[in-house]
Parts: sequence; structure tokens; C-alpha cells
Amino acid sequence: MASATVSREPISAIFPQGIPGWLPLLLGFLTAVGPISTDIYLPAFPAMEQSLHTSAGNVQMTLSIWFVGLAIGQMTMGPLSDRYGRRWPMLAGNLIYGLASAVCAFAPDIITFSIARFVASIGASASLVIPTACVRDIVPDRNAGAKMLSQLVMVMGVVPILAPMLGGLVVAVTSWRIIFWASAVYGLLCVVLVLWVLPETLPYQKRVSLSPMTLVTRYLTLLRDRSFSAHALITGFSTFMQFSYLTAASFIFIKIFGFTPFRFSMLFGVFSVFMIGASQLNGALVGRIDSGRLLLGAVLVAVVGGALVVAVSLWGAWYASPAWRNQYEVWFLIAAMVLTLAPTGFIFPNGMMGALADHPSLAGAAAALAGTMQYVLGALAGAVLGMFPTTSALPMAGCMFFGTVMMLVMCAFRPGGLSGTGSH
Repeated sequence: MASATVSREPISAIFPQGIPGWLPLLLGFLTAVGPISTDIYLPAFPAMEQSLHTSAGNVQMTLSIWFVGLAIGQMTMGPLSDRYGRRWPMLAGNLIYGLASAVCAFAPDIITFSIARFVASIGASASLVIPTACVRDIVPDRNAGAKMLSQLVMVMGVVPILAPMLGGLVVAVTSWRIIFWASAVYGLLCVVLVLWVLPETLPYQKRVSLSPMTLVTRYLTLLRDRSFSAHALITGFSTFMQFSYLTAASFIFIKIFGFTPFRFSMLFGVFSVFMIGASQLNGALVGRIDSGRLLLGAVLVAVVGGALVVAVSLWGAWYASPAWRNQYEVWFLIAAMVLTLAPTGFIFPNGMMGALADHPSLAGAAAALAGTMQYVLGALAGAVLGMFPTTSALPMAGCMFFGTVMMLVMCAFRPGGLSGTGSH
């Protein structure tokens, strides 16, 4: 039975003057728990390898463990938010995340760190999936929802830009463990914001029952819907592509190309700026151009970029002279990666709203299932790349290109196919 303290008022009573401008900022800050926790410790991978007396593959595997926990957590947090409202699952999740991050900070070995990291990811999953459901609660129109999600992408993107820079600076001047103390503080700050600022966006009368059979039926209903499955897998393979980059980039740029951790974090920020810029351009275009067509165009650009990443990596690995590799390969690679990663600013908001558009009563479950697909595929990317030595950019390039091609295949599978409408 739902708590008696949660709001039973309709949305119009919660926002009688319209949606306040601070709400996207708050939801973006909460959603950023996932990206910041993924990004902030990437520059610390080589330092963790030495400090925990383990291998590069084991350190990379902690990223896959993080993705697996996010996938599992979202499967439960989304339906719980459909049953009990949006606030209480986010409160519990952020508290778990904060406490587990503190354990990561003083972990003596890679096993303890991995276990604590998994528990933290279960908690962080609440803030990944539930803010998206909040958007669906208050903005039922698909194009308007994509516009608001673009605002969230901007807000949640600013923190990850700063996160790896801060992580690189921390590694340069002190221990990588400070990173996880900062993560613990972030989690507790999110608890305070949810408790004192965030209103309940799911009215009592719109909540749905929760039982194992109902949950299975709900997910099967979503998976049988062609529009949901296609759009969810588009965002999923976008995540596969991005996490291929996240898993391998720090080793490639620090070990192969000689970047310092701080210089790598600056490069990471450049990539993030392009992704955020694309999301804001998407917000300006949605409503003028159908969101399905914007999604298809972004996927096509990403496919071209992925092909160029492979081409540059092949040339550098097999054909180029050492002098060419040292002077030019890294810059061609960075340019090709920008072309591949920037379109995600279009892909995520339009893909997610395409997945949620036809299921207003199951927004939490739909966001959870779509998010689970994303992080299962992200974990798969990390596991695949962990099997290859970090001596070339080619494994990363191959995984990134595969992700872009699969996005294009899913665009063809959705209702409307490659016509770009993507709707029933």
C-alpha cells in the first residue's frame, strides 16, 4: 500500500502556473548521478590498476559491473515508481548510492571495490530512470517531451564535462579515492534535493498495481510493441557505442598517445560539449521537424563517423609510419569520434520519447526497460573490449561502428521504417 504522505493531487494542482523553469534543472542534476559516476573515474583507471595491484582488464571490468547494476536496478526502480510514486524510490536509491560510494573510497582491493560499485549502481539506477518518467508524467506530447529531455541532456551533460576534468585533476595531485568521497557527497545532496524540493509528479489515482505476474505482463506488453522495441534498442545501441568509447578511451589516449590524465579529461570535455550542443540544437528543431526524422538523420551521421573511426584506426595500426601515427593519427581519430558521438544529443531524447510515447500509464516501466536495454548493451561493450589488449584503437573503433550500424537497422525496423516518422 502506498505511503499516506505522498501527493494525491493531479498534475495541474502541482504546477498550476505551468511547469517551472527549475524543474528540468533539478531533474537533470538528479539524472547526472549516472553519467558523473561513470565519467569521473575514467582518468583514474591507470592509477587504480597500480594502487589495487590488479590488471587493466580488471579495472575496465568494474565499468561493466557498474553497467550491469544499472540495468538490474532500473528493472525494479521503474515499476516501483509506477506503484509508489516517483519520490520515494529516488530517495532510497540515492541514499544507497551515497553509502556504497563511500565504501568504494576505502576499498582495499579490486574485489571489495567491485562489490561496492555494484551496490552503488543499483542505487544510482533510480535517478537514471525515474526523471525520464517524470517528464512523461507532466509532458504527454512526444515533441514537447523530446524538447524537455533535451533540456535535461544539457543539464546532466554539464556535470559530466566537469567530472572527468575534476577526476583527472584529483589523480594528478592526490589519491583516486577522493573521487569516490565526492561521489558519496553527491548522492547525499541528491537525497536532500528530492526530499525538500522535488514534487511528486505521479498522482495517486494514476498509480498501477505491482506483483511479479503484473510486472512480467507489463514488460511483455512493451516488448511486443514494435515502436517501443525499436526505439528502445536505438538508444540501447547508442549506449553500446558510447560505452565502447568510455571503456577504452582512457587507456588509448593515456597509454598509446601519451596524454596526461588531466589532458585526457579535457579531451573528454570537448566530446561532451559537442554532445550537449547537439542536444540543444535538437531542442530548437523539435516541433519544426518531426522527431522521428531528426532521429534518423542523427543515426546516419553517427554511422558515417563510426566508419571513419574504423578507417583511421586501421590506417594507424597497419599502414601508417610511426611518424604519421605520432603526429596525425590522434587528431584524425578525435575528429572522427566527434562526428560519431555528437549525434547522441539527438538520438537519446528522440529515441526515448519514441519509446515512451504510446505508453503513458506505464511510463516508469517503459523507461526502466529501455534503460535496462541501454546498460545491458553497455555492459556487453565493456566486456567485449576487456578481452582485447589496450595496444590499439581498433577494438574500440570496431565496437563503436557496430553500435552505429545496429542503430540504423533498428531505425529500419520501427513503424514507418527509414521514412523517418517512426510512429504508428
